[in-house]
Amino acid sequence: MLSPNQTRASARDSVNVPDSRYSWVRLAICTLISTIGGVGMWSFVVALPAVQADFGIARGEASLPYTLLMTGFALGSIATGRLADRFGIRVTLVFGAIAVGLGYLGAGAASQLWQLTAAYALLGLGTSAGFGPLIADISHWFERWRGIAVGICSAGNYLAGALWPPVISYFMAGSGWRATHVGIGIFCIVTLLPLALLLRRKMLFAHAAGGALQHSSSLGLSPTALQVLLSIAGVACCVAMSMPQVHIVAYCGDLGYGVARGAEMLSLMMAFGIVSRVGSGFIADRVGGLRTLLLGSALQGVALVLYALFDGLTSLYVISALFGLFQGGIVPSYAIIVREYFSPREAATRLGIILMATLFGMAFGGWMSGLIFDLTGSYRVAFLNGIAWNALNVAIALWLISRPRRLSMAPA
Repeated sequence: MLSPNQTRASARDSVNVPDSRYSWVRLAICTLISTIGGVGMWSFVVALPAVQADFGIARGEASLPYTLLMTGFALGSIATGRLADRFGIRVTLVFGAIAVGLGYLGAGAASQLWQLTAAYALLGLGTSAGFGPLIADISHWFERWRGIAVGICSAGNYLAGALWPPVISYFMAGSGWRATHVGIGIFCIVTLLPLALLLRRKMLFAHAAGGALQHSSSLGLSPTALQVLLSIAGVACCVAMSMPQVHIVAYCGDLGYGVARGAEMLSLMMAFGIVSRVGSGFIADRVGGLRTLLLGSALQGVALVLYALFDGLTSLYVISALFGLFQGGIVPSYAIIVREYFSPREAATRLGIILMATLFGMAFGGWMSGLIFDLTGSYRVAFLNGIAWNALNVAIALWLISRPRRLSMAPA
């Protein structure tokens, strides 16, 4: 017969296992945190035209705060990943909430472009805590439904993209972009800190290790080589991804449709991205992370081709929906790949490195698209540039998928 202490210990262990009821409660909390904290990824996209007008600068120069946002997010993905692996997700999220709040308050008070850029760098660092580390954490709490769980958690970022742009646009119209930034900063601090404190439990890695290294030898690559290849793929896919996501609002303004239409398209893109992220989780649970990555990347290329061919208002709404549906599952696929090929004890750090690469791709692509526009007066060449980078991602995914077969056919 179990003693009271043994009974309590057994109860604790019953929730510290994958796919438990607590796992789904934790997933709901993580998704809410990702949705609120994800505002940092989308606020500047809506504010870009207003910032350009306020500071009286060119489009490429006005894109620099976004570039530093992505740079801060990229470097922060490694830093917060290591922080989560060592101290747990709760400490990481508290740090992130404070950094996001201070970043928005600093942005609202900025009187010069360099100050705004520095504030967005801090904002990017804080925002990183609510993406990669959260996804890595939730991947430990599921085995059978890991792909779906990762997809749902990562969808919080796109849910933020669907909800926040119209809200930001509304408050900017009445109060201006500066006051709106201050309000967002205060809201993030008072909501994210309490939510972070709810995530007290830690996964037992004896449970989480299940299946983590089941494919480690099938590619015939060292962990370092695979990490490098996935990082290059991450840069390529996100240079391509950044063109519509960063510039769709400004693009619609240039075409004469108005920035409000562009904000609606961005919201539509993110809404369909939510469907894509959850759907890609179902697919990944059946075919694996690499094949899910290949599918999403190939379809993203199709959407970019459509952007280059059509620029009517109705066409842009349809293509934006398709783009969100096609590309939403790409980044979460890397989280599944990490859990399939690397140790769970270093999952947050490994994923952080790959996310750093994807975010450098977003930062570089966002800046490059603005520069191409300044040089050519059109976004058409920028779309073609994105198609070329997307082809590199497809090539890497195809090569990795074909490796096991080629190795098995090689002479002994």
